[in-house]
Amino acid sequence: MTLTKSRTLGAAVTAALALMLLGGCGGTDAATVPDGWATLDTKSVSVGYPEGEGYAPQPAAERSRANAAVALKEEKGLRTGMVSVQLDFATGVGDAGEAAAAAGAGIGLGATRKDTQDVRLAGEESARDARRIDYEFTSTGEESTPAKGTRMTGVVVAGVDSKDVPFAIRLNAVKGELAPEDLDTFVESITVK
Repeated sequence: MTLTKSRTLGAAVTAALALMLLGGCGGTDAATVPDGWATLDTKSVSVGYPEGEGYAPQPAAERSRANAAVALKEEKGLRTGMVSVQLDFATGVGDAGEAAAAAGAGIGLGATRKDTQDVRLAGEESARDARRIDYEFTSTGEESTPAKGTRMTGVVVAGVDSKDVPFAIRLNAVKGELAPEDLDTFVESITVK
């Protein structure tokens, strides 16, 4: 091999390695949000919501102080779906398990847990571990929610961002309004910062 070919090959290998290192640097790949979905963006996380299914962002002046971002689906004056992001909602939380325990306490009495599993989110490598809790509950019919007795589906994803701020991201909807694939897409659309 000649010196020129050796240098060319060395330069090509160096360039390829640099691209690989840059691509993996920090582990900050963003999640994919599918067509027909929009994104709620906060300082700790971003999450997709099914805008094409009628969800729309709730103005800051109208949402609870506990929520950093909310998207609602309203039909005939009733809130039939909601995506919410809560940040720094618990003290003494240092990992995904502790965040999930605190978020799970907020699911409420009468809720039925269907599944709990560890998940890996897109985003900062140091903060990608999270826990997903799937559950069902019955609407109370209060505060513009569906009629009392309506079965609801819920998913909460909880973890800690790269600055150790706990987060809980919830999706609640009338049971059957969203397919199981939509619930998975919701989780897969989360990017932690």
